[in-house]
Amino acid sequence: MMKVLWIALLAAGVLVGCDKDKQIIESNKDALQKSIDEQKDAVGAAAKDAKKQAEATKDATQAQLDAEKKKLEAQAEADKAKVDAQKK
Repeated sequence: MMKVLWIALLAAGVLVGCDKDKQIIESNKDALQKSIDEQKDAVGAAAKDAKKQAEATKDATQAQLDAEKKKLEAQAEADKAKVDAQKK
């Protein structure tokens, strides 16, 4: 009878120990999943910021190129006018 009681107590202890191990594993899994989700969010935010920065750089570069084009066109018109004035 005493042997059966000890075996029962031992089995109960093993089951409790297994449940705790499973609980720890589940807790670790949840923590890792949360960490991965946070990293995904951070990467997404960084990509969004990089896209905005690239768009702003593109717009600034385009504006600079447009200004240079207008300047060259104005210089060409001035040079043409100068040539026309010299012919007269």
